[in-house]
Amino acid sequence: MLDPLHHLLLVAEHGSFTEAARRAHLSQPALSASIKKLEDALGAPLLHRLPRGAKPTAAGLALIPHAKAALGAVASGRQAVRALQGLERGQVRIAAGATACTYLLPEVLADFHRRYPAITLRVRETWTPRINDAVRDGEVDLGITQGPPGALPGVPWLEDRLSLVAAPSLASRLEKGPIRAGTPLITFAPGAAMRGLSDRYLPQAEVVVELGSIAAVKGHVRAGLGVALLSHVAVETDLRMGRLVALDGGDLPQSRQLSVVHMGQERLPPAGLALLELLQAWEPSASGESV
Repeated sequence: MLDPLHHLLLVAEHGSFTEAARRAHLSQPALSASIKKLEDALGAPLLHRLPRGAKPTAAGLALIPHAKAALGAVASGRQAVRALQGLERGQVRIAAGATACTYLLPEVLADFHRRYPAITLRVRETWTPRINDAVRDGEVDLGITQGPPGALPGVPWLEDRLSLVAAPSLASRLEKGPIRAGTPLITFAPGAAMRGLSDRYLPQAEVVVELGSIAAVKGHVRAGLGVALLSHVAVETDLRMGRLVALDGGDLPQSRQLSVVHMGQERLPPAGLALLELLQAWEPSASGESV
């Protein structure tokens, strides 16, 4: 239907089937057939065929502004699609846990922003079960979760090294070897991925402080109130400066797997697909964080 509308406008503008056909790169019979098809569909003649040229009928005059609006809307739609495909506009939404949001994602998201400055980034910090729900419900495009992708489509992202740490003052009072029963543990609230690892691998420790941020956990550990299991990237500066020391982790895993999950690459917006590709190619550098 769009081509016949365009052909009608050409005839109305130039007053001639011959000139309209030339500008449409069609034969005159083909253009005439196109307009006849439009007239049959609408049930009214749209052009007066004159000995020398053509002009719109009353029905044609009534249709012309709507034809212009329809063709303009389609052109705008095509431009919007091209802009998205070219990553000239749009947004990408990603959810991740505290470690990824604080230490891992900033570098790769900054790289993404430099490459695609017109794309809006929306980042949500939450827990792995909620991340899976947010991806499944379409609230975010990508999620960084602990463990393999599981039920959702996705790919392994990186191995996040783990460290069991304490302040030097507390470490000197602890018995050598794995953590003993009753050792004070500073950790996150139930539901956090790192809390799940602490509960699983340090059941003998006694939770004395539950907190909501990595900075708060590190602050309490540095004060000597207990030990904590954290991502190594969060404590590497403290370890290097001697504010924290690494403890014997016993049966603790050396690392945990982080994955990128989504609802299928074919369902990702162009910006989401571009970010997924960048995440897969990215290798983290030393964080140097000291908070």
